[in-house]
Amino acid sequence: MLDVNLNDLLAFLAIARERSFTKAAAKLGVSQSALSHTIRGLEARLGLRLLMRTTRSVSPTEAGERLLQRIGPHFEEIATELDGLSSLRDRPAGTIRITAGEHPAYTILWPALAKFLPRYPDIHVEVIVDYGLTDIVAQRFDAGVRLGEQVAQDMIAVRIGPDMRMAVVGAPSYFKQQAAPKKPQELTHHKCINLRLPTYGGLYAWELEKGSRELRVRVEGQIIFNNLKLRVDAVLAGLGLAFLPEDVVQPYVSQGKLKRVLEDWCPPFPGYHIYYPSRRQSSPAFALLVDTLRYRADSR
Repeated sequence: MLDVNLNDLLAFLAIARERSFTKAAAKLGVSQSALSHTIRGLEARLGLRLLMRTTRSVSPTEAGERLLQRIGPHFEEIATELDGLSSLRDRPAGTIRITAGEHPAYTILWPALAKFLPRYPDIHVEVIVDYGLTDIVAQRFDAGVRLGEQVAQDMIAVRIGPDMRMAVVGAPSYFKQQAAPKKPQELTHHKCINLRLPTYGGLYAWELEKGSRELRVRVEGQIIFNNLKLRVDAVLAGLGLAFLPEDVVQPYVSQGKLKRVLEDWCPPFPGYHIYYPSRRQSSPAFALLVDTLRYRADSR
């Protein structure tokens, strides 16, 4: 039997998944030189090269990829079972990793976590803000937060927010230069503030709907962001029209700082859900957080 230390395998898994000695070392809390020494020793004992190293990247060899695919899931099962042992403690504990878009992270997750975490000091939560449709299994997240229509059918989804609406808005200073659009097709003649989507690298097409008619309008303008606050700042500055969540812009509309147009083309749609794999064995900590986030119309 080969003399292979489990810590050596954990080091290999971290590097293979992060594709970086630097990131893996930071995650494991060791130096890069110590990590390199560990991997050289593991490769020597196995008699196989597990990682291909260049000045810019690290990737598994054929043998490394096979090892990653075969042992990786088993280590995840062990970690899940160890987390499950927290149910035997007096207080729930563990780390929960969640990926979410910027809007639900600010409007739903953060207000809930601000009340939740002080009550459970042994629970740690990591929230990664990302507009992309992240594969939560491959990226080792416990859960994701997305709109109901974006959740895959093989996931368990729990509603955490009310129905939503989008709004097309512009500043009064902008409308002094341009007449307000009366139909979606006229948006192509306006300066608009665009959103870059990371999943495919393209620009988001504004999704408008009226009755049975659904339109996806590709707009143009001088500026593109992948950030919600900057798009709000840009529309307030009069740089063009923006397509933003209604709850974000409503205070500015009420104050007269923004004017809403095409309101009849912005119907309600299902709001945010937290979702996770159906085969996931929920820890007490995770179950508590999901229950805290669960949307209850009569209490909000």
